[in-house]
Amino acid sequence: MTAHTPTFAQSVWLVAEREIGSKLRSKAFLISTGILFLIALVSVVWGGFAAQSQSATPVAVTSQTAPVVASLGDSVDVTQVSDADEARGLVADGTVDAAIVPGGAEPFGYTIVADSSPPAGLMQMLSLTPPVELLNADPTDGFARYIVALGFGLVFFMAALTFGSTIAQSVVEEKATRVVELLISAIPVRALLAGKVVGNTILAMGQIIGLAAIAVIGLTVTGQSALLSGLGAPIAWFAVFFLFGFVLLAALFAAAGAMVSRQEDIGSTTTPLTFLVMAPYFLVVFFNDNELVMTIMSYVPFSAPVAMPVRIFLGTAQWWEPLLSLAIMLATCAAAIWVGAKIYENSILRMGARVKLSEALAG
Repeated sequence: MTAHTPTFAQSVWLVAEREIGSKLRSKAFLISTGILFLIALVSVVWGGFAAQSQSATPVAVTSQTAPVVASLGDSVDVTQVSDADEARGLVADGTVDAAIVPGGAEPFGYTIVADSSPPAGLMQMLSLTPPVELLNADPTDGFARYIVALGFGLVFFMAALTFGSTIAQSVVEEKATRVVELLISAIPVRALLAGKVVGNTILAMGQIIGLAAIAVIGLTVTGQSALLSGLGAPIAWFAVFFLFGFVLLAALFAAAGAMVSRQEDIGSTTTPLTFLVMAPYFLVVFFNDNELVMTIMSYVPFSAPVAMPVRIFLGTAQWWEPLLSLAIMLATCAAAIWVGAKIYENSILRMGARVKLSEALAG
């Protein structure tokens, strides 16, 4: 009786199951995932409650509109001025956050004047919402923009770096212990690589889905429905971009691990990839308000998973831009898989000194 030889797809799934099972049996992985989810939940809830706890809001009023804020007590810091033009001047130079001036549609009889975004805290204090006049309209609140950019950047950075490093370490461990020789005697080398990528991608996407669920729950509990409604499409696009971006990086991390034979040498081949993962996080944090930089980042495959969802949240991306960026991502992903597979295949059985990149590509 001849032994059944698994197909390529079956081989890939066998390796993927092995990767998933080993992680789910690891207490360190489960504890770190639990801590990550807890930190995310605490951050979302704390941010929501912090946004709701407002200090006294500086407000300028005229003699006609002073009664409007009379019942608000210590929640507003009132500055009374002679006319509406003077009130607008105080808003323009930043002396007050908002001004309440005469005029406006019924039943209000007054209008709130603000600089770049509606004063949400003041509007919540008033029993009715009057018309809002913006001197310098800004479609998105600056703090919300920064928090969303930071969130997407941090999630991509942590997930890609954590799982990417794990893949590289796993490859080196199998190579050092000669386990890889047993594995490739039963399944193709490329099936081994593909299984590692698929298994870790499933685990990484599981964490992304879990973090998205936590964000939805946290924003709902803290009453941030406006922010939640604006995050629906960006989170969906982030998941799509992250999927292909992670596959791209996972293939390269596996190839980097195959080029060395000792755990101590991993840093020499994975450091360039680490910088590629770190760059989008720092760029999106520091340049989230720079439209030119964000536009360029949204078309670079290594930063598109972070920059494009942020631009979608800000409303600055045209409907076709995510599709074009995704097409570039898919093409780059295919090229990275091809290069990574070639390096992995040519390096996985070579022991001793680090394999040079030119040798790994040439075979």
